[in-house]
Amino acid sequence: MIQKSAKRITEKPRFVLFIAVLLLIPALLGYIGTRTNYDVLSYLPEDVRSVQGEQLLEDPFQAAATSMVVVEGMPPAYTDELLQSIQKVPHVSNAFWVSDTLGIQIPTDMLPAKLRDGFYAGDATLMIVQFDTALSADETTDAIVQIRALTNEKCFVAGMTAMVQDIKQLVISELPIYTAIAVILMLTVLLLSFESYVMPFLLLANIGMAVLYNMGSNIFLGQISYITKAIAAILQLGVTVDYSIFLFHRYEEEKQRQPDKQKAMADAIAAAFVSLSGSSLTTIAGFLALCAMRFTMGRDMGIVMAKGVVIGIACVILILPCLILVFDEAIEKYKHKSLFPDFTNFNRFLLKHRRFWIILFLFALVPAYYSQKNTDIYYQISRSLPSDLPSLRSNEKLKEEFDTATEHVVILDKSLDNGKIGEMEAELKAVPGISRVISYNGLIGSGIPEFFLPEKIRKIFRSDDYQLLMMTSTFEPATDETKAQLTEVQEIVSRYDPNAYLTGEAAMTEDLREVFTRDNVTTNYLSILSIFVIVMFVFRSPTVPAALILAIELAIYINQGLVYWMGDSISFIAPILIGAIQLGATVDYAILVSSRFQEEIQSGKDREEAAILAGATSDASIITSSLGMFAATVGVAVVSRMYLIKEVCMLLARGALISAFIVAFILPCILYVLEPLFRKTSLHWDTLPAVKKAKQPREAHRKETSVNIAAD
Repeated sequence: MIQKSAKRITEKPRFVLFIAVLLLIPALLGYIGTRTNYDVLSYLPEDVRSVQGEQLLEDPFQAAATSMVVVEGMPPAYTDELLQSIQKVPHVSNAFWVSDTLGIQIPTDMLPAKLRDGFYAGDATLMIVQFDTALSADETTDAIVQIRALTNEKCFVAGMTAMVQDIKQLVISELPIYTAIAVILMLTVLLLSFESYVMPFLLLANIGMAVLYNMGSNIFLGQISYITKAIAAILQLGVTVDYSIFLFHRYEEEKQRQPDKQKAMADAIAAAFVSLSGSSLTTIAGFLALCAMRFTMGRDMGIVMAKGVVIGIACVILILPCLILVFDEAIEKYKHKSLFPDFTNFNRFLLKHRRFWIILFLFALVPAYYSQKNTDIYYQISRSLPSDLPSLRSNEKLKEEFDTATEHVVILDKSLDNGKIGEMEAELKAVPGISRVISYNGLIGSGIPEFFLPEKIRKIFRSDDYQLLMMTSTFEPATDETKAQLTEVQEIVSRYDPNAYLTGEAAMTEDLREVFTRDNVTTNYLSILSIFVIVMFVFRSPTVPAALILAIELAIYINQGLVYWMGDSISFIAPILIGAIQLGATVDYAILVSSRFQEEIQSGKDREEAAILAGATSDASIITSSLGMFAATVGVAVVSRMYLIKEVCMLLARGALISAFIVAFILPCILYVLEPLFRKTSLHWDTLPAVKKAKQPREAHRKETSVNIAAD
């Protein structure tokens, strides 16, 4: 079946390329039509209490998205005129300041203290703007753009909604730069690695189509996160480049046996299909492990990236052969000598000093594990953004003028007694870091007759079933002080209303911390287990995968642990991504060396010579693969102003090099030392099954070698 399909592909390469180009049109439309979600907190699971509270703010209160506008040094008439303009912006459900309560003609000194403190600070005035659409909705961010257009340089639009809009603009502006740098650096690596100047351009064209197909097919998901959008294409480029290299190398080998180029390519496709399908399983397993996260962005990223690997393989099998056949003459014409040296003496040197490398490996495990476990992780979203964003400058202004770093919202039963609410407010005001508490009952209790409050104010604080109580805090979200503050607030509120909801950016961020702590453990163990099972079937051994995974886990520990030793911190999402992606993508390096080592043992060589040959024949592929991943990600790490994306890409770039170092320098020594154990615990370790022995090919490239063993 595969052979027949391969023959059809090679018979009409130009027709296949024509179809491939046509398919780019729906892919492009799908890419344009896929919505991007810029709100990280919207991926929290729906059974989390703060998320349920946020849903109640959206309906019935129509206040899930809220912004604060600080107007500095402007007369009341300007602020009132601005308010009227903002109220006309589409999807603004409420916009109010002190004029909505008592009117601009009332002198500031005559205002009740609660209102004066809530809306005035020196010459600054605070305006509250609420939206009838969700915080991450496109309509909300569009409204923020319109509100900013209405303000002057003395107005500051603060809050999470404004931050989401700034993230959106930053990603849109930086994404083309990420892509261009990744392509240039990858092209440089391929030009140095390939023996043809033409082939790297064909390879990148093939991967470019695969990336567009993948991103276009995301339309069935409805939306993807901005983090996925920013790094998925880069990762697909770095991870799937190996598959293209393998097909080309196999084609070159088949041409030496078969003078007919189309027949040689058909044979190469048939061999590559089985090999690549199997060798990609570890990478796909690493990505799919992210789908087990309760934080649903993991599912978003896992599906997109795993799908990218599958589509990448499909393009290698279907499109790249046609590109090679069409441009075969140019490929042959513009060839140069290989730049890689012979690695035999290098590996002989390693094996001669194997005790040093084994001791280094064992001694590195404990400090690497300790530093990885103790690396500081931050959850504050604003910390992952450049400080000069308009929303962050506005948040600073809000904190300076009104002593407000974040807000908490409590949703209470409407029937709760006013006297109880008063007692609860008094207790909440005494909580450290709470700067003010505002409720409908509090406004009435300040001496203002109820009929003085406009209907819009009553709607802000009350619905048919619930009432709101708002608090401002001087503590930043995702700090230990805020965590203690929220715990105390929750304890107080629960005594008066056990069914109350505590929500807001800080409360949702704390829930994010708890969810991610569990997700990190789950995803890490799941990725290790799934890859262990795959490698166990490849080698028919429980001890080989244990050794290989331990080697790559050491690389992961060192990679994350470097953050600890540098006295730095990383964003909450980085450890999960690195744990799953670095393991899944770079364990192939270890499989390459180990499968070649087993092949040499099966051919009758002793373990020392087998280890030397395994390293010598694999090092060039490892260097190309690791440099490919490094090239795809390091440019993003250098230029990105979004620290979250910068950190993830830097860890991926550094992780590829660390994994390559451990596999190239230490793994051959580990294989040599543990070979007697492998012999005792593995099925057919040193001999091939009789029915398969005649069919066992001897390949230098890691992709084919590892899976040929799996197929036997």
